[in-house]
Amino acid sequence: MFDMSFLQDASFFTMGMWSIGAGALGAAGLALLLANTDVFLSKPRKAELEYLEDIDLKTLGKESRTFKAKELWEKNGAVIMAVRRPGCFLCRAEAADLSSLKPKLDELGVPLYAVVKEQVKAEVTDFQPYFKGEIFLDEKKKFYGPERRKMMFMGLIRLGVWYNSFRAWIGGFSGNLEGEGFILGGVFVIGPGKQGVLLEHREKEFGDKVNPLSVLEAVKKIKPQTPASGKS
Repeated sequence: MFDMSFLQDASFFTMGMWSIGAGALGAAGLALLLANTDVFLSKPRKAELEYLEDIDLKTLGKESRTFKAKELWEKNGAVIMAVRRPGCFLCRAEAADLSSLKPKLDELGVPLYAVVKEQVKAEVTDFQPYFKGEIFLDEKKKFYGPERRKMMFMGLIRLGVWYNSFRAWIGGFSGNLEGEGFILGGVFVIGPGKQGVLLEHREKEFGDKVNPLSVLEAVKKIKPQTPASGKS
């Protein structure tokens, strides 16, 4: 008869529980490792100028007006932030960084704008102190495309997100959880006329800020629009 006496050995159960625990820790470690690589991050598709030009935006005043996005940059170019969520302290930190460029942008004659994907309570109003430019509504979320990318709860275990959060917290930024915050945003520098997209920064994770120096370098490439170039 088959000997089952090993079941009475406490060391057998101890070894079994240790093996299960080690396996669980190994699986958790592998999941953490994979979550902190870019393997499973959705790759952004570059936005063509023709796509961006045709986006419908709305002003946020009492008498809202709908217009084509190309109005923002057709004369002098523009720097545009697609805000992931106005109430997010990480987005507020990036908005403040971009706003620090405002004196230089004014000197170069290039405006600073932002688009949001929704109006929730007073979130846009509360975001305005961090952002020194006009803000418009992109109801169809086109500035977050052509293919919208999302980061779900995986963001909570990415070391980069924790670092970004710590950096914003140390900077004195705070926020809330109001509104949709999974669709990732970005920053664009677009030249006037048909000069095109000079910089396109897409968030790869929560708090993945654009480098302000890269923004300035792109802005300096903007060619002034002349009457002749405007007709072409």
